[in-house]
Amino acid sequence: MKKILICDDLAEEGLNLFRGEKNFEVIIKTKLPVEELKKEIADADACVVRSGTQLTAEIIEAAKKLKVIGRAGVGLDNVDVDAASKKGIVVINTPGGNTVSAAEHAFCLIMALARNIPQASVSMKKGEWERKKFTGVELYEKTLGVLGLGRIGTEVSRRAQGFGMRVIAYDPFLRVDKANQIGVELVSFDELLKRSDFLTLHMPLTAENKNMIGEKALLKIKKGVRIVNCARGGLIDETALVKAIQSGQVAGAALDVFETEPPAGNPLIGLPQVIATPHLGASTEEAQIAVAVDVVQCLIDFFKGKGTRNAVNVPAVDPEVLEQLRPYLYLAEKLGALQAQLIDGQIFQVDIQYYGQVVEYETTPVTVSVIKGLLTPILAESVNYVNASFLAKERGIKITESKSSGTSHYANLIQVEVKTDKRKSLVSGTVFTREDVRIVRMDRFDVEAVPEGYMLLISNRDVPGIVGQIGTLLGSNRINIAGMTLGRDVPGGEARTVLKIDSVVSEEILQKIRKAENILDAKLIKL
Repeated sequence: MKKILICDDLAEEGLNLFRGEKNFEVIIKTKLPVEELKKEIADADACVVRSGTQLTAEIIEAAKKLKVIGRAGVGLDNVDVDAASKKGIVVINTPGGNTVSAAEHAFCLIMALARNIPQASVSMKKGEWERKKFTGVELYEKTLGVLGLGRIGTEVSRRAQGFGMRVIAYDPFLRVDKANQIGVELVSFDELLKRSDFLTLHMPLTAENKNMIGEKALLKIKKGVRIVNCARGGLIDETALVKAIQSGQVAGAALDVFETEPPAGNPLIGLPQVIATPHLGASTEEAQIAVAVDVVQCLIDFFKGKGTRNAVNVPAVDPEVLEQLRPYLYLAEKLGALQAQLIDGQIFQVDIQYYGQVVEYETTPVTVSVIKGLLTPILAESVNYVNASFLAKERGIKITESKSSGTSHYANLIQVEVKTDKRKSLVSGTVFTREDVRIVRMDRFDVEAVPEGYMLLISNRDVPGIVGQIGTLLGSNRINIAGMTLGRDVPGGEARTVLKIDSVVSEEILQKIRKAENILDAKLIKL
C-alpha cells in the first residue's frame, strides 16, 4: 500500500480518483503543526499540498520514504524544490488548472476598482446613498498595462480588449511579433508606467523583480493610475504604495496577494482607495476541481509507471538513462539559469552545442533542461520538463542543438548561446565527475566556477588592484568571499572576475562596485 498524505483541503473529485484505485491508503490531515507533520510524512510515499502547508527542507528531510510531492496549483513558494531534488523526490504541480480563474479574478478587480463597487456596497449596507462619492471611470479606451504576458496575462489582455481597452505590456522575454498576434503592444517598463491608466501584474516573484513597483517606479507612473496585483505580493513595495495612494499619485489599488499573508496590520488594508481579497485568484469551484483531479491523476500515473507529467524537477525518461544523465541535466539547467540572468533584450534563438562524451546519450532531455533553466527565472513556477519546449515555441524562441564527438580541452562540454535583439551571450560547462560540474566559459573568457549559490560577476579592465578593491568593499559590508576565478582576453584588456560569495549583495553595494574605478559592470547571480 502506498501512503498518500493529504495536507490541505482537496476537492472530492480528486480524492475519489484515489478511492477508485487499489493499493493507495489516503490519509487526510490538514493544518498540522510542524512536529506532527514531520511524524506523518516520515513514512509517506506521496504528499499532496496546496498553498497552506509549508514543505520546508526540514520537513522534507524528515520524509524517509517520500517519492513524490504533488502541488494542487501552480505556485511552489511553499515547497523547497531544491531540498526535494537532492533527496530524489519528484515534485509535480498543476500549471494550467487555474489560469482562467486567476485571469477572471484579476479582471473583476479591474472593474471593481474602476467603479468603486466594494466601497459603494459597504456604504449602502450602512444605509447611505452617496452616488457622487463613488463616481468611477470607464474602461473603454483606457490603457491597460500588463506586467508579464504569460498565460494569465494573456487571458486578462483578451478580456480587456473585449471592453475596448488599449493593451500594452512589458515582458522582456517575449518577442514583439508574438505580442502583436494577440493584439498587445510590447513596450519598455518605463513607457508602460507612463502610459497605463490601469496596471495589472502577472509576473513571478524573483530576486530581480522584488519590489519592482517601488518608490522609483511610482514616481514615474502616470498620475491617477489604478494598480491590480493577483500575482505575488513581493512585486510591490507596500510601504511605497501606501505613500503613493495617500499623495494621490495612485488613485487606487486592488490586491489579492500580499508580501506577508495574512496581512495582519498592513496599512494598505485600511485605505479607502484599496480593495483587498484574501488570495482568491484560484478560488473557484472549477479551478479547485481541475487542480485536484490533475494532481491526483499525475500521482496515480507516477506510481503506475506511466511517467512524470508536470514534473518540475525531473524529465520524463527511463530511470536508468536518467541516472546516467543526471549530472548533465543539472549542469544544463544551471547554464540556462545563468543565461537568464546575464542576457538583456528579447530572446529569439538559443543554440545548444554538445561535445565529447555527452553526445553518447540522448540529449533531448538535456536540451529541455537548458530551456527550463532559462525560462524558470522568467516564468518561475509555471515551467516544467513537460511544457518548457512548448513555452519557448509559444514565445517565438527558436531552439537548435548540434553535436560533435571531439573537444580540445574537456572530456565533455555543453555550450549554450542565447541570441537576443541586443546581443549574444555564450556560456559553457563541463562534468568532471558525477558530483563535480563547472562553468568553464562566459563569452570569450575562460573561468572556473561551481554553479550554485550566489556569484558576483564583474566585468573590469585588466589592471592591478581590482581584486583588493572589490574585496575591501565586500568585506566592509560583511560579505564573505568563498572563492574566486579570473578570466581575461589579453593582458591589460578586459577581464571577467567571478566571485563565489556566501550571501546576497544589495543593489546599493552593486552600484558602489559599478562606480568604482576600472569596473565596467557588476551583476549578482543566484544559482
